[in-house]
Amino acid sequence: MEIRRAGSEDIEGIKRLLVQVNNVHADGRPDLFKHDKRKYTDQELKALLADDTRPVFAAVDGTSLLGYAFCVVTDHTPDNNLTDIKTLYIDDLCVDETARGKHIGTSLYGHVKKWAKENGFYNITLNVWSCNKSAEAFYKTLGLVPQKTTLESIL
Repeated sequence: MEIRRAGSEDIEGIKRLLVQVNNVHADGRPDLFKHDKRKYTDQELKALLADDTRPVFAAVDGTSLLGYAFCVVTDHTPDNNLTDIKTLYIDDLCVDETARGKHIGTSLYGHVKKWAKENGFYNITLNVWSCNKSAEAFYKTLGLVPQKTTLESIL
């Protein structure tokens, strides 16, 4: 398996995985997510793959896309009240449901972490939906800890 920057050749695989991760969220929060949809349109995906401030990493085995990590560079220099740090936000990380349990997610996260260190980032952040207990447990095994909590009140 190789982990590299995703390119246009990965779009079909990425689209397939975007539906998978969306459906996990739709199962847990059908009040918020629509089944069988995806987060990004074809046009948005093409733009993201060309944007160096939003690197996307792909885990591939030959021509098969096994997983991805969508990232966003957040630079807090200069900021009025935050210290001068750069944060790498993982917007979405997914491993194909047929390839889970093979440490692909761990490898993807390790690659992202190495890349962030090499590029002078202070930290890595991500959000995990409360309904996705397996993702939350996975991230805890990687050493991630809560930074903040989002609360809601449904009206």
